[in-house]
Amino acid sequence: MDKNDKEELEMCRILIFSGTTEGNQIAKAVCRLPAKVYVSVATEYGKVCAEEQSEAEIIAGRMDREEIQEFLNLYKIDIVIDATHPFARVVTENIQKACENGKIKYIRCVREAENEAFENENCVWAENVDKAVSYLQETKGNILITTGGKELQKYTQLKDYQDRCYARVLSTKNSMTDAAKLGFEGRHLIAMQGPFSTEMNIALLHYTEAAYLVTKESGKAGGFDEKIEAAQKTGTKLVIIQRPIENGLSVEQTISYCMEKMYSFS
Repeated sequence: MDKNDKEELEMCRILIFSGTTEGNQIAKAVCRLPAKVYVSVATEYGKVCAEEQSEAEIIAGRMDREEIQEFLNLYKIDIVIDATHPFARVVTENIQKACENGKIKYIRCVREAENEAFENENCVWAENVDKAVSYLQETKGNILITTGGKELQKYTQLKDYQDRCYARVLSTKNSMTDAAKLGFEGRHLIAMQGPFSTEMNIALLHYTEAAYLVTKESGKAGGFDEKIEAAQKTGTKLVIIQRPIENGLSVEQTISYCMEKMYSFS
């Protein structure tokens, strides 16, 4: 074992589950510390974004609980930072369980919710996508869906969904293929990569002639403010999927914890 290998083994080893703005911010900061940093992202697009932000070692591809456990053991991870999307509950549960089994320090980085107090007569809150679809069953008019491709199938329960619904999904091959298989095609399938400005949201609401805009309560990093403003300016009714209630650290608190931890490895 040469000197460099020995020094690397003595470093604090951090694994960040990313794919979000917060994850990339944390990776960029902790890569400046004397630590070996790995970043796990779900897609190749996520890998490209992560590589642009930091010099961490990037691992692309979704991991189940067993694969996460194997990675933690193989790379002797000291700290796991879960900065996945606030609605990625299954992923978070798998990460938490793997860390618990391996007795590894787990940190949940929670996205700030800036719009919890937002409420008006042109807004409907739903606990989940199922509840949103139930509400929309009793309505008329076009629907612009911006809740992602994973739960797009649930909207096929709506009567005349292929005429009423327009789905905005990520501009990846899998996202577009999966949406097309469900019947979202032509003008009704919009493949774009955010972040989206208020003006872009307004343009899409006009393009789809949407009476309803379905979104998740994704916070500032998820472009929630711009969707609210666009809906208000166009008179579109917002159907908002509430974010899960979580406890955790902010981006700044997460970075501070990692900085303090470095002292025990120096």
